[in-house]
Amino acid sequence: MFYDTTSFKEKLAENRDQRTHALVVLTPSESKRLIAKGVLALPEVRGVLRKGLFVVSRGVTPSYIAEELLNTTLSKENCAAGIIADGRLAVTVPEGRLGPWVFRDGKLAEVSAETALKEFTATDVSIKGANAIDPMGNAGVLVQSDSGGTIGAIWPLLSSRGSYLVQPVSLERLIPSVIEASSKCGNRLFKRTMGAMVGFIPIVNSLVVTEIQALAALTGVSATHVASGGIGGSEGCVILALEGSENTVTRAYRLVESIKGEPPVPAPALVPAFAGV
Repeated sequence: MFYDTTSFKEKLAENRDQRTHALVVLTPSESKRLIAKGVLALPEVRGVLRKGLFVVSRGVTPSYIAEELLNTTLSKENCAAGIIADGRLAVTVPEGRLGPWVFRDGKLAEVSAETALKEFTATDVSIKGANAIDPMGNAGVLVQSDSGGTIGAIWPLLSSRGSYLVQPVSLERLIPSVIEASSKCGNRLFKRTMGAMVGFIPIVNSLVVTEIQALAALTGVSATHVASGGIGGSEGCVILALEGSENTVTRAYRLVESIKGEPPVPAPALVPAFAGV
């Protein structure tokens, strides 16, 4: 489900013409940076960073969250296992992988994610990216492993304990229906694939944070997804219409301006079997 940002948003003037309007364009890397900042503004996350466990799983989008907390620059292309790169469903070379990251009371902890998750309470937070979202706020994760990979390991535990699963994911990955997509995939189903053979796990009880939720949490602005795409390095862009008071829209616009130029993530070294070589 999409994270409920009602409490963050300012009340809009009833008359559209009394509101201030703006358009912003976010490249995929800019979206990831914005979403990372938005996730860290959530009350559940702020609270657990004061006291509790916060686990950031591998993934390119989650790695931006780790960067924000560690105040460093990571080789984000190496912060994932399964990845879509060079036009294929691929797998990164294991020896180069970074993450996951465990934070206890806001400090990086020298403990495995598996060990930390066993200690999880209902107020602790786990971060896991997604490959798809739909208009209902359902999220979908592509998996090669028969056991479901990271999401297969953590989702049952988090659901059983009532812990928070926060999924940062760009509107670039919007599809019509996660449920329908999950019924069409399986890592033993396809006769041919461009890269790895994958299944698709639907997640219906996570807290999904897109550019829209991030902007609301950070500025109080209301945003609407109005277009996507582009060329010449703007492939995958998300275009949002902003509305609110002049101060709020200006604050949101300036926030997006401040992250313009976020560099794209390069392709990592891939396992040859999944790299078309």
